[in-house]
Amino acid sequence: MIALLLRDLRLAVRAGGGFGLGLAFFLIVTVLIPFGVGPETGLLSRIAPGILWIGALLACLLSLDRIFALDWEDGSLDLLATAPLPMEGIVTIKALAHWITTGLPLVLAAPALGVLLSLPPSGYLWVLVSLALGTPALSVIGTFGAALTVGLKRGGLLLSILVLPLYVPTLIFGAEVARRGAEGLAVQTPLLMLAGISFGTLALLPFASAAVLRINLR
Repeated sequence: MIALLLRDLRLAVRAGGGFGLGLAFFLIVTVLIPFGVGPETGLLSRIAPGILWIGALLACLLSLDRIFALDWEDGSLDLLATAPLPMEGIVTIKALAHWITTGLPLVLAAPALGVLLSLPPSGYLWVLVSLALGTPALSVIGTFGAALTVGLKRGGLLLSILVLPLYVPTLIFGAEVARRGAEGLAVQTPLLMLAGISFGTLALLPFASAAVLRINLR
């Protein structure tokens, strides 16, 4: 499993869909928002948590189609399906590799980019916590969507259409945690809901993704 994880990390970086692409998109979104809504500090500070979450969500979408595409194209996916490692374990490793190369850099960069949006000082910790807790769910859900569209030509648009509605609960509660934290309000309820979504997807979706892959590989 470690060898598979290291292989996927190398492939993600070499293919150009790893650390740099998501961070660059996240930075572009954060820089453009003040130009679009105006330089008013009060307005920017109110919308900063939601903007950071939307930017992170869209950045995660950029590399979802590559989770299984490279393995499908070179035939590695067929070999992985016959390996001793269960398909559920392979899917989990794929999701972990996507989170490390895409989600984790976004989590670490969000507090720094919050400065550009005049994020209140009390909100930095909660933006970091909410993204750290929510982005694994984005990767796992995205892996499920990638499994559904593997092998389809130009399946990137279809993948986005399938995955975006599934992202909505994570976005709602993640942004709410960050917003309440920035305003000094209680965050327990949305934080528990966000944790429930993340742990629920981690527990259930690898099995669904593995079942879909087995059907697509027949």
